[in-house]
Amino acid sequence: MGHSPPVLPLCASVSLLGGLTFGYELAVISGALLPLQLDFGLSCLEQEFLVGSLLLGALLASLVGGFLIDCYGRKQAILGSNLVLLAGSLTLGLAGSLAWLVLGRAVVGFAISLSSMACCIYVSELVGPRQRGVLVSLYEAGITVGILLSYALNYALAGTPWGWRHMFGWATAPAVLQSLSLLFLPAGTDETATHKDLIPLQGGEAPKLGPGRPRYSFLDLFRARDNMRGRTTVGLGLVLFQQLTGQPNVLCYASTIFSSVGFHGGSSAVLASVGLGAVKVAATLTAMGLVDRAGRRALLLAGCALMALSVSGIGLVSFAVPMDSGPSCLAVPNATGQTGLPGDSGLLQDSSLPPIPRTNEDQREPILSTAKKTKPHPRSGDPSAPPRLALSSALPGPPLPARGHALLRWTALLCLMVFVSAFSFGFGPVTWLVLSEIYPVEIRGRAFAFCNSFNWAANLFISLSFLDLIGTIGLSWAFLLYGLTAVLGLGFIYLFVPETKGQSLAEIDQQFQKRRFTLSFGHRQNSTGIPYSRIEISAAS
Repeated sequence: MGHSPPVLPLCASVSLLGGLTFGYELAVISGALLPLQLDFGLSCLEQEFLVGSLLLGALLASLVGGFLIDCYGRKQAILGSNLVLLAGSLTLGLAGSLAWLVLGRAVVGFAISLSSMACCIYVSELVGPRQRGVLVSLYEAGITVGILLSYALNYALAGTPWGWRHMFGWATAPAVLQSLSLLFLPAGTDETATHKDLIPLQGGEAPKLGPGRPRYSFLDLFRARDNMRGRTTVGLGLVLFQQLTGQPNVLCYASTIFSSVGFHGGSSAVLASVGLGAVKVAATLTAMGLVDRAGRRALLLAGCALMALSVSGIGLVSFAVPMDSGPSCLAVPNATGQTGLPGDSGLLQDSSLPPIPRTNEDQREPILSTAKKTKPHPRSGDPSAPPRLALSSALPGPPLPARGHALLRWTALLCLMVFVSAFSFGFGPVTWLVLSEIYPVEIRGRAFAFCNSFNWAANLFISLSFLDLIGTIGLSWAFLLYGLTAVLGLGFIYLFVPETKGQSLAEIDQQFQKRRFTLSFGHRQNSTGIPYSRIEISAAS
């Protein structure tokens, strides 16, 4: 019958290329937005709508994608999402109006969200427990590489006529390569039971399950049956805490921190953004090497603890050193009707946010409270118009010497690097790995999608509420609030999240079934002490 295909390398390529496509599509808008604004004369509101359309498409996919994954299979869902991605990229490349751009971005958002869920589930079911952590985490590594690749391509095509069309078009390359890799892989775990480098798991796609397997409805996610309510608590807690700790907004604020320590101008912005991207890649690769050794729970605890310390450090530093309260689309006079990209790279800004231009004047000017200084409204030029939002975070008292200011600003930069690294080896890869492991195969797609919908919704909420938050409580207190949320997340992980390292999916499922209260997962467990019986899948049908 010939040699069987190299399943593990093919699974690695599927995971890596899927993540690369996801990261590229998230970040490509940062480079394409300026030429789009010039070509179509987009206002701030139109730019926000264009950027946010991807989030809306992704949210829609998370609502319906689970049913598609469970009904048609993981492999078919990935292939279908790649076809949708090709259609969205073609729409973007040929777009002649804002409506077509928004439609294309929404279609692309639907595709990458569906693919992200199906990829993590598909790979986790195909490989054994010793390889699962590395291969599923490879998806997150692909995201960071895709962001870097996107920025490099944006930089190379910045001066090319209609370069934004090429930026959108190149996203199809990794999707095509991923589809080619999928052609050599089986549709589900039933077909991999005979491969020597894999283990027979507890089931494959839903239509191939044995008659004795239980069936689950969507409402079972909230019931006590097989501790499904406890599993849903774990899944929702992880996706919500990874967003509520302010990760999108801390990256948005990174441009201010880089500017404050002297990274001005285009070349410095490129250097700073590439450096931050390299930190994310290095941290993700570190997580890949440790996730099957130290375990999922250990990485989550360490990452969340470092996030709490680092984001609190940024908040405390901003008390002593006045910094910009965060960029705003209204921060630049718009006499010509043109707005640009951030003064720094899109890598420093969460791609789900609208364009955030800043001027050299904004970077040099000390930030005063509106009570102390009122500037004309940047659009109307009318002194009676509402003043620009500006916050003062400095504590009362004698000013710090210049050397003290510089030290504190570099401390803020160090805290930023620690925060990015901690997220990239904690919540970033491990959340999706745990979600792909804890649910029974019959409802895994719908459960994953349900949790993912809260992830996108929380991302949208956190991103859109940032300026309102700092306008209400101040910049420093906003970051300290994120630090407190990270502390609460640390307690949640300690009490509720189990250790699944080195266990098959059948063992993890039985572990949850035997534990009525997820609170008992707070204690370390040895998987060898958990009794279970392997479920054999008959090859004859």
